[in-house]
Amino acid sequence: MRLLPHRLDPARGLLCALLTALALVAAFLAAAPAAHADTQICDAFGTTTIQGRYVVQNNRWGTDAAQCVTVTDSGFRINRADGSAATNGAPKSYPSVYNGCHYTNCSPGTSLPARLDTISSAPTSISYGYVSDAVYDAAYDIWLDPTPRKDGVNRTEIMVWFNKVGPIQPVGSQTGTATVAGRSWQVWSGSNGSNNVLSFVAPSAITNWNFDVMDFVQQAVSRQMAASNWYLTSIQAGFEPWQNGTGLAVTSFSSEIRTGGNGGGGGGGGGNPGGQAACSVTYATNVWPGGFTADVTVRNTGSATVDGWQLGFTLPSGQRVTSAWNATVNPASGAVTATALSHNKGIAPGGNQTFGFQGTYSGTFAAPGAFTLNGTVCTTA
Repeated sequence: MRLLPHRLDPARGLLCALLTALALVAAFLAAAPAAHADTQICDAFGTTTIQGRYVVQNNRWGTDAAQCVTVTDSGFRINRADGSAATNGAPKSYPSVYNGCHYTNCSPGTSLPARLDTISSAPTSISYGYVSDAVYDAAYDIWLDPTPRKDGVNRTEIMVWFNKVGPIQPVGSQTGTATVAGRSWQVWSGSNGSNNVLSFVAPSAITNWNFDVMDFVQQAVSRQMAASNWYLTSIQAGFEPWQNGTGLAVTSFSSEIRTGGNGGGGGGGGGNPGGQAACSVTYATNVWPGGFTADVTVRNTGSATVDGWQLGFTLPSGQRVTSAWNATVNPASGAVTATALSHNKGIAPGGNQTFGFQGTYSGTFAAPGAFTLNGTVCTTA
C-alpha cells in the first residue's frame, strides 16, 4: 500500500493559530490585575466611598439641571455641570469628599463627631484641579455644633476658600483679615438663615496644602462662634459652582482626627496645651458720650503657664476699636480677638496680663457679655 504525503488544510491551520493566540491572551488577562473602573454619580444626592474611609457625594441641591461626578480612587472630578445660579445667591451644588457625618451618612470608621477639647490635632491634605471657564469657589468646609449630631444642619460652618472665580462672595460681610496656619486670609462672617458662617478667603489660588483643621476651629472659638465643649462633626472638601464647573476636580484628600485630651487648640492660639487654662477677666471702662476706653486684665487661674494668649469677645453693636495697647485687637468691631505681644505672651499660674483699647460707640454703652482665653470660657470678675 502506498502512503500519500500528509497535506495540511489551510483553513484548519488558521483556526489552530487563532485558538493558540486566544489562549495566550486569556492567560495574560488571568495573570494581570483587574482594571479599576471609575464610578459615575449622577443622582442628585448619590454617594459612594473611597479608600474605605471617605464618602464622595454629588450633592446637587440648588438646581434641577443635571450634574455628574466621576469618582476616582483618590477623589473625584465633575464631568457634567448643567444649569446655572444667580451669582448674588446660593450656588447650585456642593460636590465633595468628606470625613465624618452628613445628614446621617457617616464615612466608614470615622471618629467624628468628636468634642473639640478632646482633639489634639486634625491634620489634613487636599489637592485641587481648577478650570477657568466657570464661576465657582473651591471650598474646604468644617462643621461645628454644640451637640454630637449626625443629621441636619450644624450651628456653625467654617469655610476655607482655596480659590474663587467670578463675581461671588462668601456669606455675610468682610470683617477684616487674619493669619491662620501661616497664611493670610480675608475673613468674612454672617448667617445664611440656617447657620452661622465664618469664611477665610485666600487672596490667590491655592492648589494643594497640608494643614491642621484645628487652626481654623480655634478661630471660630476665639470669635465666639463655637466653644471648646462643642463638637466637630464633619470635614468636607469640594466645589460650589454657580455656572458650569465641568473639569473641576479634587485629586487627593486625607483627613485624620487625633484625640488624647490635649484640647482644641491645634496651634491657632498657643497657650497651655490645647488652650485649657482656667481664667478670669476683669473689664474696666471709662465712658463718655460717643467714646470709651477699656482696661482688660486676664488672670490665669489654672495650674500651668499660658504661653501665648488670645482673648476672644464680642463688642456690642455700635462699638468700634480705634486703637489698642499691650495687644493687637482685630477686627475693629463685632467678634474680636485680642492677641498678646512678644513681651507679654506668658501668664504664670496665678498671674495676669493687662491690655487696653480705645473705641467709639453709638446708642447705649454696654460691656461684652463673655470672654474666652485660647478657646476656654473665662469667668468675669
